[in-house]
Amino acid sequence: MPKPSDLLQGTLDLLILKTIAREPLHGWGISKRIQVLSNDILSVGQGSLYPALHRLEHQGWLKAEWKESDLGRDAKFYALTREGRKQLERELRTWDRLSSAVQLLIQRA
Repeated sequence: MPKPSDLLQGTLDLLILKTIAREPLHGWGISKRIQVLSNDILSVGQGSLYPALHRLEHQGWLKAEWKESDLGRDAKFYALTREGRKQLERELRTWDRLSSAVQLLIQRA
C-alpha cells in the first residue's frame, strides 16, 4: 500500500487551499485538519507543507499574518486571498476532471 504522502503528490495545493477556505489556520492546524478530515489516511509532513505554503503565498494565493495560537504562542496563520479562492475553484475543476477520468479507466479496464 502506498504511503499517505505518496497520495498527495500533485494534490497538495488543492488540499491546502480547501482546508483554509473556511478559516485561517497555522501550519500545524492545516496539517492536523487534513489528517482528521481524511480519517488519518492523509498526512502532510512539515517538509512538504511549509515549502508549499511559502510557494502559495509567493504566488499570491495565500496571505499570512502572525497571531497568537490556542497554545499562547505566536504562529503564522494563512488565509486565502481573492486570487486564492479563484485558484481553489480551478483546482477543484481539475480534480473533478482527473478523478472522473481515473474512475472511467478503472471501470473500463
